[in-house]
Amino acid sequence: MRRIGVLMPESEDKPESQARAVAFERRLQELGWIPGRNLQIDYRWGMGEVEKARAATADLLKLTPSMLIAVASPATAAMQRTTRTVPIVFVAVSEPVTQGFVASLAHPGGNLTGFTHLEPTLGAKWLDLLKEIAPNLSRAALMFNAATPQAALFLRSVEAAAPQFAVKAVAAPVHGLEEVEAVITRLATLGGPAGPSHQYFLLPRRALVL
Repeated sequence: MRRIGVLMPESEDKPESQARAVAFERRLQELGWIPGRNLQIDYRWGMGEVEKARAATADLLKLTPSMLIAVASPATAAMQRTTRTVPIVFVAVSEPVTQGFVASLAHPGGNLTGFTHLEPTLGAKWLDLLKEIAPNLSRAALMFNAATPQAALFLRSVEAAAPQFAVKAVAAPVHGLEEVEAVITRLATLGGPAGPSHQYFLLPRRALVL
C-alpha cells in the first residue's frame, strides 16, 4: 500500500476542492492506482496559510508517504521547509522560480517539481485580449492580493505593455475577498460618468495568493 499526502487550500466542502479530488483520483485509477486497494490518499483541507500547512505536512510525514502533493503556494512553501527528501509535486503555483521552489523550469532540482499556471509575461496577452473584446478600452485594472510578493511582477508586466495598447494600467490591490466589491465600485467611478470607457479584469484570488 503506497501513501500520498495532499494539502488542499480550500475547505473540504468547497465544490472546487471536491472537483480536484475527484479528477485526481480518477486519473490515478486509470493508471492502476486504486484508493483503498493499493493506494492510500491522506488529504488535509483548508491549507491556505503556510504555518498551518507546515504543521499538517509534519503530520503527514509521520505516515511515511511515498510522495506529497501541494496545491498552491502556501502548501508548497510549507512542504519545502519541512522535508528535503520526500518527493513533492506542486500545482496551481505562479512563478515557482521567483518563489524559490525550483532552480529553473527546465531543471527544478531538489525534491520539488510541478506545474505553474501563471507567469508575468502574460500581462501583454491579457491587455491584448481585453482590447479584442472591448476596442474602446482605455483603462485596465489589475486586482491582486497586496500580501503576495510575486504580484508585483504581474503588475510591472501589465504596466510595461499598457502603452502599446493605448491603455492606462491601474493597480488595484486588495487584502482579502471582503475588499473586492468595494475596490471594483471605486474603480467604476474613475474618470466620472463622462470619462473614458473602462474595462477591469480580476485575477482569481488563489492565483496570486496561493
